[in-house]
Amino acid sequence: MKALVFGGAGFLGSHVADALVQAGHDVTVFDKERSPFILPQQKMIVGDILDEHAVSACVKGQDIVYNFAGIADIDEAAAHPLEAVKSNILGNALILEACRAARVKRFIFASSLYVYGKSGSFYRSTKLASELLIENYNEVYGLPFTILRYGSLYGPRSGSTNAINRFIAQALKDGKIVRHGDGDELREYIHVLDAAKGSVAILSEEFANQNVMLAGQQQMRIRDLLTMIREMFDGKIHIEYAPATESYHYEITPYVFAPRVAKRLVQTTYLDLGQGILDMIHGMAREADGAGRTKPGTGSKGQA
Repeated sequence: MKALVFGGAGFLGSHVADALVQAGHDVTVFDKERSPFILPQQKMIVGDILDEHAVSACVKGQDIVYNFAGIADIDEAAAHPLEAVKSNILGNALILEACRAARVKRFIFASSLYVYGKSGSFYRSTKLASELLIENYNEVYGLPFTILRYGSLYGPRSGSTNAINRFIAQALKDGKIVRHGDGDELREYIHVLDAAKGSVAILSEEFANQNVMLAGQQQMRIRDLLTMIREMFDGKIHIEYAPATESYHYEITPYVFAPRVAKRLVQTTYLDLGQGILDMIHGMAREADGAGRTKPGTGSKGQA
């Protein structure tokens, strides 16, 4: 099938675009900048999801459309609420309208576990509003959909706003990790490759017009995660807990208000959290060495 991936140059979107190619689909990536991860088998369109004509033109002839575009960072959405509303709600609405007109076979939306609770500020609000719009387009126009609610993602291609990426970068650069909060917060981490695989598996009819949860196989406290990372650095980094600043993140569970119930996609095989983090450390260490950074624990900031 022909698949179009809005936001396909980003962390998760680029991995899903690759997984679609591996599954034999004809893939087009649409993003505001050319993807550094584009494959020879993929087509690339540079554009803005707020450009109605550009969105409509690229959706025509597509069988399935994914939307990973918009502001995906909670703190960024809180700092720029109007931009979050434009990108996450209006942008999604323009894509939905184009999908309706083109009669696509399935629209897949990247949502979040934050829709279940009161945390997440404007990020949560924009995701929840988009979910409601998707359900409206299905009810009124019969547009098939799948809403994917992701847990805490990590893995290659993640940026500085990603928590695990940030922890490892601090360890490599400063020899320590500073966590604002007590570390007792619980998260369900899922490797981006597992999330991408699940994001393609949901194309089966079983998941048509369904909400699907894609999260990790086990919960872990951030304190335990940081201890794991320290052990991977042979104990040569220091973990520091600082007073919590204003935060829009949940502590133990996102579940407060329950919107439409989601199925949980449980995969029979998945990447181990420890192995996934270790792979990230090796990859980021190679990049740091290339940039001439010091090794953890060798600078004045790195002393435990």
